Amino acid sequence: MINFLKLATRSTFLASLAACFVAILAGCDSSSNAKPANPEPPATVVTVSQPIQKDVVEWDEYTGRLEAVQTVEVRARVSGYISQVNFKDGAKVKKGDLLYVIDPRPYVAVRDRTAAEVDRSRAQLELAKNDLSRAERLLKSHFISEAEYDTRSKGVRQQEAALRSAEAALQEAKLNVEFTQLRSPIDGRISRTLTTVGNLVNGGNSGEATLLTTIVSTDPIRVYIDADEQSVLKYRRLAREGLRESDRYNPIPMELELADEKNFPHKGVIDFVEPRLDPATGTVRVRGVFSNDNDQMSPGFFARVRVHGSGTYPALLVSDAAIGVDQEKKFVLVVNRDNTVEYRAVKPGPFIDGLRVIKQGLKPDDWVIVNGLQSVQPGVKVNPEKVDMASLAKGPDAVAAQAGGEKTPSKKQETGAH
Repeated sequence: MINFLKLATRSTFLASLAACFVAILAGCDSSSNAKPANPEPPATVVTVSQPIQKDVVEWDEYTGRLEAVQTVEVRARVSGYISQVNFKDGAKVKKGDLLYVIDPRPYVAVRDRTAAEVDRSRAQLELAKNDLSRAERLLKSHFISEAEYDTRSKGVRQQEAALRSAEAALQEAKLNVEFTQLRSPIDGRISRTLTTVGNLVNGGNSGEATLLTTIVSTDPIRVYIDADEQSVLKYRRLAREGLRESDRYNPIPMELELADEKNFPHKGVIDFVEPRLDPATGTVRVRGVFSNDNDQMSPGFFARVRVHGSGTYPALLVSDAAIGVDQEKKFVLVVNRDNTVEYRAVKPGPFIDGLRVIKQGLKPDDWVIVNGLQSVQPGVKVNPEKVDMASLAKGPDAVAAQAGGEKTPSKKQETGAH
């Protein structure tokens, strides 16, 4: 009996020992298959750039309309039938180009008749002068009376007046012949013809003369804008302070863009400012002049123009993409030396050369987040990629190309954007 109990106890011990061994093996296997702790997520990649420092001038923008420097209505100066139309509708013409011919034959006949009248009057004048010479000799010999001499003397004066009248009539007849050829008085672009060959037109110097066509000059071209009273007062104050040109002494730069253009590619000057304010509109009419040698602009076109609205001052410029809005407050996010995002409240200024002026809240050596602003917040770590701020004004393709060329971070990027 004792041996049986010892055997049972020994068996129980061995079973317990085996169970412990299995448990240890199971624990080791379980620990070898356990999942490791979650690693920290990689830092968000953002594009950063430093603001551009340069002297800038603010521009004030206005809307205006283009007008020709010269506009001419071509009207008939003599009556008659149109015999020739010597231009193509809408073509460019030069000063002196022949446009219309009115049948000149009736006026040539009048010219020839008045020329004959001049010859006849000249002959009668010579005869009257000869009679007066004979009368002078006869008067000395007392063969004629003084009354007869006076008659012949007055006859000379009458013939002189008749000759002058005939010569004036001849000059008028010559002008009428010349007026049968209508030539362009200016260089420009001509409109369509309002009459054709064979039609009768009325001439003269009044408004009843037949309108044949219109010519407008094309180069240079003018633009008219209306500046409000507050702006005019600002410009005059800047001129007194020496921060802006005065239209009274120097031409003021003006830039223009058409409806399908950007960045105001056309450069001109203000050449006239109305000396009085229009009380009905509260504005002052301003005129600018621009070169139009490529014939891009036409009278009547809508245009956007801008003029200097301030003096020159140093400024920091960033892309509009870097500026966020927080309850009507503007801000930017910058990356410090430790690659940590910081919040900066800023005061934006005007938009110049594709970038936004920052008047307050930013330093020249700040690295501003220009791409990825919505995916980060202050206090988080980021992985910055640097680009040139000037490329942001050229569009997203330039930014992508530059960022793609900087895959390998520089030494400064490895230690933080600063």
